[in-house]
Amino acid sequence: MEQNKLQQLVEHISLRFFGKPFKHQAVFNPRLRTTGGRYLLRTHNIELNPKYYEAFGEEELIAIIKHELCHYHLHLEGKGYRHRDHDFRVLLKQVEAPRFCKPLPNELRKKSISIHIYICTACGIQYKRRKRINTQRYVCGRCQGRLKKLK
Repeated sequence: MEQNKLQQLVEHISLRFFGKPFKHQAVFNPRLRTTGGRYLLRTHNIELNPKYYEAFGEEELIAIIKHELCHYHLHLEGKGYRHRDHDFRVLLKQVEAPRFCKPLPNELRKKSISIHIYICTACGIQYKRRKRINTQRYVCGRCQGRLKKLK
């Protein structure tokens, strides 16, 4: 989707669902990673993540635009525009906008968390850790015996 078509889409959604014009700029920002979009308080512009449009299509993009327009219109009116504010939650329900966007399919926990298992050579207690530990420096907390890595 091109920039001018995105701008027209945001303006159309603003008039249709909110009955108010969108007078600022809406752009795709490919550097966004963990969010579908964001409303910028200082400039009143809206940035959208193009990965969501590519992954889920125009329907999800429209949902994200509605969400960001809730922030936009409430902020300009001086009402509660944050996620925790009552005004924001009420407006989300009125325009049927999601509170959070779907996770991207390729971003779903790529890293498999490795578990390191250590065993005490004296008492046999097992320790499971996400981070590796230096067995030369640390000892068993129960009996101060030497630790040995299992896996």
